[in-house]
Amino acid sequence: MQLRLWLLLTAQLAALPGNSAFHHTPESKMVQTHETVTLSCDMKTSTSTRVYWLRQRQDPSPKSHPEFLPLAIWDPVKKAAFGEGVEQEKLNVSHDRTWSTLSLTRAETSDSGTYFCMIIGNPQLIFGKGTRLSVVDALPTTAQPTKKTTLKKKVCRIPKLPSQKGSSCSSLTLGLLVAGVLVLLVSLSVAIHLYFLRRRARLRFMKQFCR
Repeated sequence: MQLRLWLLLTAQLAALPGNSAFHHTPESKMVQTHETVTLSCDMKTSTSTRVYWLRQRQDPSPKSHPEFLPLAIWDPVKKAAFGEGVEQEKLNVSHDRTWSTLSLTRAETSDSGTYFCMIIGNPQLIFGKGTRLSVVDALPTTAQPTKKTTLKKKVCRIPKLPSQKGSSCSSLTLGLLVAGVLVLLVSLSVAIHLYFLRRRARLRFMKQFCR
């Protein structure tokens, strides 16, 4: 009788889309083989009815109907019961008010799939979108960002001249002033010379044009 009930439940569940009546945590999880996984289902309201846990096999064909494997039943009187062919020593089902929890020990790659908790409502089944579990032999490693090598800029430092006291300091200042005056005079003489050259050229051009 129990096997027929399981078959009826899985057939009805396969025909129904997932809804948000129940909230599964986490929504998806990836673990390494031989680790322990805990999946939780929040039914939002306290219930004293049976809670069913099922697993949909991973990546069903788009053209085929999804295949569900009955895992366990939590009964408020009989507590936990398990489906046929299920390794009972690997599963543990518990219930606390609105929460139902399924623990899976020594996970294998064949345990991958989407896990659902479900209750039988009136007149339909009530379940959530499930938790997608992936069991792999080795977890993928995240690539470390490559560090860019920054070239250090060479800074050329001008050696400081030793400070001199007295007349040496004043003579240095006087020399800089004289050099500055000479530069200004040379620049001024060059500018005056260029001015006269341009003026002569302009006068010659005007004379030739007036002839």
